Amino acid sequence: MHNPRITASGAACGAEVSGVDLASPGGETIAVLREALAAHLVVVVRGQKLDEAQLRALGEVFGLLEAQGVSVLATQDPAVREAHLVVSNRMALARPTGSLGAPALWQSDLAYRMKPCSIALLHAAAAAPGARSVFANQQQAHDTLPAELRQRIHGRLLLQDESVDGEGRLREGFAEVLDPRESTGAQHPLVCAHPVSGRRALFLGRRPMSYVIGLPLPESEALLDALWTHATQPALTWAHDWLSGDTLIWDNRALLHRHEAGVAEAHALMLRVQVRGERPR
Repeated sequence: MHNPRITASGAACGAEVSGVDLASPGGETIAVLREALAAHLVVVVRGQKLDEAQLRALGEVFGLLEAQGVSVLATQDPAVREAHLVVSNRMALARPTGSLGAPALWQSDLAYRMKPCSIALLHAAAAAPGARSVFANQQQAHDTLPAELRQRIHGRLLLQDESVDGEGRLREGFAEVLDPRESTGAQHPLVCAHPVSGRRALFLGRRPMSYVIGLPLPESEALLDALWTHATQPALTWAHDWLSGDTLIWDNRALLHRHEAGVAEAHALMLRVQVRGERPR
């Protein structure tokens, strides 16, 4: 690989990086990927086959890797559990060895943790036809907030529910939550500054069972509905249609995303790793 190039999508976020080698990322490749992420928040590199070890090594370029938030690997054999940093979605299995989240559910990863992940990497070893990932720029969402909404969220904290996994299933050991005020999980500012750039972004996590601390429940629900409508408007989004060999890298601190799995009957294998992040402030 040579002559690295960054080609912006022309949308609110997203760029394609070419001329880099993800399997053996040298200093130039790392610098270009960091530059593209800083400018465009999510990047795609096409047509490179990575195995699990190579994807983990690529992820370690950005920091310390951590386990997935959902323990769907618990019933798999030990060899699968040992590779818990890699989430796969292999439709041929009786049960998938991982999850990309509920279809079409907007989210930022691990928002219910005190330190959500910072950078996520997803590689299509085999992409299903019609598979798509969509991203929404939350820095632009913050910058374009109507004055009335900006005033209402100033200094507010959002309680993020941890009782269900990305597929909406109740986690083992948790009671079903019917009132968002009774959710358990981290409390994060609704507006957070990026730890590197300092740019402010909305930090909404996931919509179900979240609660704006200190507000009457109907007011919290109405406020969150308004924020989510603003944050996911088409003008703030970019969509990636998957092909086998694609690798996406994105900044979880500044984006919302949702995944569409594509044709369910098709053989698909998506590998994922994520980098430990910082406490949002």
